[in-house]
Amino acid sequence: MKKGIYPGSFDPVTYGHIDVIRRSAALVDELIVGVLSNSGKTPMFTVEEREEMLREVTKGLPNVTVRSFSGLTVDFAREMDANVLIRGLRAIPDFEYELNMAQTNHIIAPEIETVFLMTSLKYSYLSSTTVKEVASYDADISTFVPPYVEEKIRKKFSKKEEKE
Repeated sequence: MKKGIYPGSFDPVTYGHIDVIRRSAALVDELIVGVLSNSGKTPMFTVEEREEMLREVTKGLPNVTVRSFSGLTVDFAREMDANVLIRGLRAIPDFEYELNMAQTNHIIAPEIETVFLMTSLKYSYLSSTTVKEVASYDADISTFVPPYVEEKIRKKFSKKEEKE
C-alpha cells in the first residue's frame, strides 16, 4: 500500500494546494495532509483552524485524511507509516529549496521517497502569502480559495479590525 504525506502550513489552504492534494490522492492509496505546527512562525490561523479548513475542502476525497504535526516531516512520515513525501512546486525558487530538503530527508530517511508535483499552470503564481496580502485590502480572493476558506479569512480580518 502506498501511503503519502503532503505536508505544509496551509495558512490558508488555496486552490493550488487543493490541486496538488487531488492529484496526489490519485497517486497513492492513502494521502495524509500534514498540517505543520511551527512554533517559529505566527500563522494567521491556528493549527486546529487549518485542519478544519482542510477537512472541509477535502471531504469529497475518501482516501485523504488531515493530521497536524510538529518536528521533522520524515519523523511524521515514519510515525504514519508513509513511504512517499509529496511536495508541490510552483517555480524555480521552490525547486531549489525543495531539492535541498529532499536530499536532506533522503539522508535522514532513505526509505521515504520524495515526489515533486508541478502545480497546475493556472495556480503557479498563487501562495498563501498572496491570498493574505490581497485579503488584507478587502479585495476579491474568490479565485484563490474556496468560499468556505474565504469566509474564514474574512472573519479573521474583521476580528482584527475590531481589535484596532
